[in-house]
Amino acid sequence: MTARNRELLALVPASLLLTAGFAAIFIQQSAQQSDLSLTYGAGFLALCLCAHLVIRFTLPHADPYLFPLVAVLACFGLVVIYRLDDELAREQAQWFVVGLVLFAATIVFLRDFRVLERYRYTVAAAGLLLLLLPRVPGIGQQVNGAYLGVGIGPLSFQPAEFGKLAIVVFLAAYLRDTRQLLVQGAHRFLGMTFPPLKYFGPLLVVWGGAMVMLVFIRDLGSSLMFFGGFLALLYVATSRLSFVVAGVGLFGLGAWFFASTVGHVQSRIDTWRDPFDPQLYDQEGGSYQIAQSLFAQADGGLFGTGFGQALIAQPDGAPILPAPQTDLIYAVIVNELGLAGACGLLLVYLFVAERGFKIAMLALDSFSKLLAAGLTAVFALQVFVIVGGVTKVIPLTGVTLPFVSYGGSSILANFVLLALLLLVSDRARRPARAA
Repeated sequence: MTARNRELLALVPASLLLTAGFAAIFIQQSAQQSDLSLTYGAGFLALCLCAHLVIRFTLPHADPYLFPLVAVLACFGLVVIYRLDDELAREQAQWFVVGLVLFAATIVFLRDFRVLERYRYTVAAAGLLLLLLPRVPGIGQQVNGAYLGVGIGPLSFQPAEFGKLAIVVFLAAYLRDTRQLLVQGAHRFLGMTFPPLKYFGPLLVVWGGAMVMLVFIRDLGSSLMFFGGFLALLYVATSRLSFVVAGVGLFGLGAWFFASTVGHVQSRIDTWRDPFDPQLYDQEGGSYQIAQSLFAQADGGLFGTGFGQALIAQPDGAPILPAPQTDLIYAVIVNELGLAGACGLLLVYLFVAERGFKIAMLALDSFSKLLAAGLTAVFALQVFVIVGGVTKVIPLTGVTLPFVSYGGSSILANFVLLALLLLVSDRARRPARAA
């Protein structure tokens, strides 16, 4: 069976999962099954088939499993969001369609993705500008103490979602040229190996600028993603674990400094350390969110309370679980499907990461290899940041669960990320005579 036929066949279970999910919702709501679930399933399959045809005719050698895995995540998100709020689910479905259009456009108009390498500094400048936009007066929007959004008339989006792609492209392009110099010119200090400042300096300037802006806009989750992606690319480019250890040490110093001097960061750490402290629990922006998340997950147990059975709001409409469609959607999943269902979702994310890193291993040139590794690392770290925050492994930060949480910016940016991975995969898997 060809790769594209395997991809086509794998889209059927995703559509069946969406159909079964909506059927369960309608049965729970009205005690009877509705044909509408079949309509939604057929519509979802038709949209996926359109995207599949684009891949079939433009990227015939691309990885056959990435898109079906993303389709599973997307249908899972649509079903859970519909269970929470049908209006938000309709908006999410619209963003899903727009995301597929942007996905197809990226594939069609960026067939030779290596052109991005020539515009590395332009891409980096655009990424930094995107990170800064939320603090521009008049258009910046503050949510829960963080400057995440930009509003221009009726349009609102989170530019950091696209900024992460720009920074990864720059890092991949820059490290492609300097990786040998970083290794050959490395010197030892206090028993550790450090890269030469001459070649590492420009990289630190752009990365440090991104870190400052992320602290400036108080988007700590994206800051952690950028830092992790930076270290992952540095290790892939140089194979020097000591560089990563030095970076982790610098991160520890930076975390200690900002936790001691920046009130917003200190508050996040305090609520993480003791979310059940009565003083933190009751104050505005305190630990209520993470505490309720832990209660919800404990209530789910091993197999959950049942789909559609979680208590999301009080009888008067006041929310029991804050932001269940965005930050805490994982807590809703654990509550209703239990640890077993949550592990199933995380396995899908692990499969996506495995396919992404395999693409990086198969890539023929250094830029493609670094680009695929960086994009996959950022994607995987985003899952770790939000799931780790909701489960109290790390302080809770406001990032989305890719393709599952409600959010148009996240859907669009991750579809571009998926398109770039498939572009790299097609070139890597192409027969030698066709390369």
